[in-house]
Amino acid sequence: MPGRARVRADSAQIGLDLAQRGGHTCGVDEAGRGPLAGPVFAAAVILDPKAPIAGLRDSKTLSAARRETLAAEIRERAIGWAIASASVAEIDSLNILQATMLAMRRAVEALVPQPALARIDGNRAPRLQCAVETLVGGDALDPAISAASILAKTARDAVLTELHLAWPMYGFDVHKGYPTPEHLRRLRSFGPSPEHRRSFGPVRELLAPGTDEQ
Repeated sequence: MPGRARVRADSAQIGLDLAQRGGHTCGVDEAGRGPLAGPVFAAAVILDPKAPIAGLRDSKTLSAARRETLAAEIRERAIGWAIASASVAEIDSLNILQATMLAMRRAVEALVPQPALARIDGNRAPRLQCAVETLVGGDALDPAISAASILAKTARDAVLTELHLAWPMYGFDVHKGYPTPEHLRRLRSFGPSPEHRRSFGPVRELLAPGTDEQ
């Protein structure tokens, strides 16, 4: 769709021009598209060039302890940051891609101040009031996207740890809802919890006719 690609490129250029004239650019990333349970999270971050944060990179390459340390620094030093989510019900209703776009949009709309340009990790972006630029592998290339990755990941991990208290039989505190062999084993043993995504294959299969839902 060349026309659509051209619109996106022009939009990104407008945002870059605004950013160069003093408008803010935010980085946006998500956490939790792949798990079988729990919400999907997104974060948006406007970094302060006068207060650089050392060690920002893709959250998946960092230890849990390092992510928490960096998350605290981001919240303290960033010009603006916001974290948002889309629920399990929204994931099952919209599909995971659209729910992720919804979480991203909520995060950007919650930012204060509002950005002139949102730089999104990946090749898909939500509809936003500001200009948009997508960047494949952005969580490893752009510090603001790395910061958003860290905030989204730590926020989601905290929620899954809380879910473990309500549903300890699934081990959410360990695998954070991802389809590890142990999670799949427990899912087969106990059946899906209310926090499992019914639209995802391994969960849907357990709810097929003839299978009792827990």
